[in-house]
Amino acid sequence: MALPINVEDLIHQRKVERTRIEYKADWNPEPIIHSITAFANDFDNMGGGYILIGVEEVNGRPKLPLEGLDPDSIDAIQMDLLNKCNFIEPRCIPVVEPYTIDGKDILVLWVPGGEDRPYKCPEKVYTQKGGEKSPKAYYIRKGARTLKANAREERELISLARDIPFDDRINYHADVVDMKPALLADYLHTVGSDLYENALNRSVEEVATDMQLVRGPSEYRKPLNVGLMFFNEHPEQFFSFAQIEVVDKPDPTGIGMTEKTFKGPLDRQLRDALAYIRNYIIKEYVTKVPDSELAVRAFNWPYQAVEEALSNAVYHRSYQIHEPITVTITPEKLEILSLPGPDRSITDEHLENRVLISRRYRNRRIGDFLKELDIVEGRNTGVPLIVSSMKNNGSGLPVFETDEDRSYFLTVLPIHPYFIKRPDTHISEQPEKDSSRRSRNELHRLIIELLNTQGNLSTNEIASALGYKRRTNTLRAVISEMLETGEVAYLYPDKPNSRNQKICLAKARE
Repeated sequence: MALPINVEDLIHQRKVERTRIEYKADWNPEPIIHSITAFANDFDNMGGGYILIGVEEVNGRPKLPLEGLDPDSIDAIQMDLLNKCNFIEPRCIPVVEPYTIDGKDILVLWVPGGEDRPYKCPEKVYTQKGGEKSPKAYYIRKGARTLKANAREERELISLARDIPFDDRINYHADVVDMKPALLADYLHTVGSDLYENALNRSVEEVATDMQLVRGPSEYRKPLNVGLMFFNEHPEQFFSFAQIEVVDKPDPTGIGMTEKTFKGPLDRQLRDALAYIRNYIIKEYVTKVPDSELAVRAFNWPYQAVEEALSNAVYHRSYQIHEPITVTITPEKLEILSLPGPDRSITDEHLENRVLISRRYRNRRIGDFLKELDIVEGRNTGVPLIVSSMKNNGSGLPVFETDEDRSYFLTVLPIHPYFIKRPDTHISEQPEKDSSRRSRNELHRLIIELLNTQGNLSTNEIASALGYKRRTNTLRAVISEMLETGEVAYLYPDKPNSRNQKICLAKARE
């Protein structure tokens, strides 16, 4: 048997977060049993973790070249591990697989989040038979460390006992054969798992068992929800409206509106929806910089921001709520709506400051598959990527919304200022023809947006960013009015004619 991941990627933390990996230079029963217990408790619904025995850690990374284990010790370690796992209550046996990497032997322990949590184990794991008994305790993961749970964490862990994430639950309305062998094999090939070699020559039940996608007694094996979400051609049969709808609405009246619906395995519908948005929605603006060979390039929405926002929606939505993920495109913004909202550990202040660090994941297995397929990033990195992508494109900052009941989550990506009232900007153009018709109110709004997104700018830089070849009389007049009203200010008020002078938002100087 092999694991449904690429082990070299695992060793080097390319797909799995550091917090879910434990390196051990050699077999050391006590800390390893504690970590097995902690991963099985899956306190944050992250999906358990991996313990690599024979890999030494240096500053959070594997020491290279690998030291490995004595090949003659592998069987004895596995036997002792099995015996020591009997100390865990309820009994918890990880998936154990030996690997040879660069000529060195290691053992990889895969500990999925347990369905029988909470688990506890002895505080002291004695190696000699007949040794004194040790009291048992609950262990959890905090960052990349295994710690004994305190009283509050114990209570919280016990309260999670019946709360198995929906994607990791058994689906009693489906059969194991509803997962398709070709989809299973294609996934294993894509991620580079050794399981792929014999996947098409084995039964679906055998492959799915190795991938931890089935549960139940041998006479009544049933698939998990996540198996149907990724390895059935029509998961909407089991999860109503498990789909993505993209609505392009160029006019508020609905004239010219188009709708596209993307179904199928979660990774496929996500890729298809993103490909559609990239090919038909994302547009580029190109204009020459006055008196320079350089050109200004910007997109109405940076693809990376859209990719992250939509991937996060697929990852974090509830598949028990029969509503689709909806992407709505208007001339002013792109919105991604999913249900429900974030958990209450993310406050309104967090949303306003664009700091969304969830304490507990809604779908622990969906995230694993999307990360292995290189579709989503690691833990809590999606929002920073969205923000940085929008900034780098010169766009306005994203907005994240929900309501008091946390019934929905809305990501709003404002369109780049260059594209406002510009229906076709695929090619280079002479923007002054359009920009010269702008009203004072429109110029006022665009200047505020530019200073919000790009920071302090000179008047020439403002003119260039707005598509003018030079400062116009109207632009000068609008900036003067804004200086008089105090909305904007000179960065160097004592030197109004300085060649380094810039305009800034008044609040930025406070």
